[in-house]
Amino acid sequence: MVITGSLLPPVSLMTSMQPPRIFLFSPAIRTTAILVASSLSFSQSRYALVDLLCSLRPHRQRFQLSVSAIPEEEGPDALIQDLQVPQAWLVPSKAHEESEWLRITLHKWLDDEYCPEPTNFEISKVAAQSYYESLISKETDLGEILLKMVRQLETISFQQSFHGPFSSANAAIHLITQRIDSTVVQ
Repeated sequence: MVITGSLLPPVSLMTSMQPPRIFLFSPAIRTTAILVASSLSFSQSRYALVDLLCSLRPHRQRFQLSVSAIPEEEGPDALIQDLQVPQAWLVPSKAHEESEWLRITLHKWLDDEYCPEPTNFEISKVAAQSYYESLISKETDLGEILLKMVRQLETISFQQSFHGPFSSANAAIHLITQRIDSTVVQ
């Protein structure tokens, strides 16, 4: 089954019982909008295979967001790593600091990437709150954080906006992965 949406490439739903995988190529140049159609239920969206192509450079390391952590066999995907939030960010004070960073950074990114609009403030506020709740509940898997954030962003009206809940959550996760990359390098 292939699902298409305006300005979004096709998404194939997995028919087997394999865990969902979301791939990121990092460090990213620019992330495309998340490709899960809003008409999917939560359980269906968990099984959507989403390829986020951030860079076409083959030497970049691939990171994998997985909703469930099932060890992979050795082989061509041996370089794939589960992308998770650092454990140090799960402390309440650090979780608050990281969520505030996301609120400010996402708001600026949305204003710069599209155009300044009142919805951007609300998007960044809801995304930051969702991220904070995920960190406080000790959720480290970015796949789970992404799905929760999309659900909470769906409560906002995007009627007069250039983007939607999926592209906004995708942008937030993209910024978080950049932050993770920058803290690992330091």
